[in-house]
Amino acid sequence: MITQEPRRPKWMLSTLEAAAMPSAENDKPNRETYRHGDLRNALIEAGLELARQGGPEAVVLRAATRQAGVVPNAAYRHFTDRNALLQAVSQTAMAHLARTMEAEQAALPPATDAAAAARARFRAVGTGYLRFAQEEPGLFRTAFHVPGDMTDVAAPTAAGATGKTPFELLGAALDDLLKAGLLPEDRRPGAEFLAWSAVHGLAALLIDGPLRGLHPTQAHDAGQHVIDMIERGI
Repeated sequence: MITQEPRRPKWMLSTLEAAAMPSAENDKPNRETYRHGDLRNALIEAGLELARQGGPEAVVLRAATRQAGVVPNAAYRHFTDRNALLQAVSQTAMAHLARTMEAEQAALPPATDAAAAARARFRAVGTGYLRFAQEEPGLFRTAFHVPGDMTDVAAPTAAGATGKTPFELLGAALDDLLKAGLLPEDRRPGAEFLAWSAVHGLAALLIDGPLRGLHPTQAHDAGQHVIDMIERGI
């Protein structure tokens, strides 16, 4: 004899059915997503950390989104492709370089006269540039990795705390030398390119070339000798 299970009241049936049905909340993946009020800057900061560790080659969208804690597609709301992110990271790395140069100038002791102050500020530009290259080689490589023209080196996104980019800090230091009578007026045009080329060349040799094995004291002395050479040559 087959006994039938008692029929459940309709209210109980609906309750059981509702409990058995998967809710939309339960169907969602168990994933914590990083939400940031300024995702663009969060991705740039992630890109900076990638550049610091591995240079410009390490700056890729997927790695940046992973570090920022967002899904890869989220990056495309702010950067059309990997080159767009790399461009933004490059400009921000340039701004970090500018701040290091500014810090070198800010640390100068009071000068006795205008000529001494101008000379010290000019030398601090080169010293800060070389210091940044050796302390932050990944960011230094990234700062100069993206092909561009002179509009990039004067862009506000590449400026430090004073509102000047590294190139503009160099130009201001040369103008001070001119005002102090330490740089002849006819030799001022184009002096930025000569000074920049010499210091950047040494920086590249120190971090990527045969001079990368120099003792820090030797590297510092080499930098000062190059700046001496520039002072005599401009």
